[in-house]
Amino acid sequence: MENRESREAARQPEQVRLTAWVHGHVQGVGFRWWTYTQAMERGLAGSATNLVDGRVCVVAEGDVEACESLLRALKHPDIEGRPGTVSTVVERWSEAKAVRGFVTR
Repeated sequence: MENRESREAARQPEQVRLTAWVHGHVQGVGFRWWTYTQAMERGLAGSATNLVDGRVCVVAEGDVEACESLLRALKHPDIEGRPGTVSTVVERWSEAKAVRGFVTR
């Protein structure tokens, strides 16, 4: 007999962790704040961090569809309102670590 917890787990979408290194003109232009708003709209947790080499590292955790949607927004060249210019996005998928909230650093 199936217990309540396993039934609830079966209904929950798979939780994943997306790490995306965003290359281009993405620092000093409001890109991290834009990423924050995109993540919040999708119900994602994580961070957007400036790296010393000029990239922004975006870590997002949540359901697969929401993370894929954020990744499409990061990559798409013609997203309305996105500050800066993205030349490349390198992505890595892994198991979620249950982070909470979304921060910019």
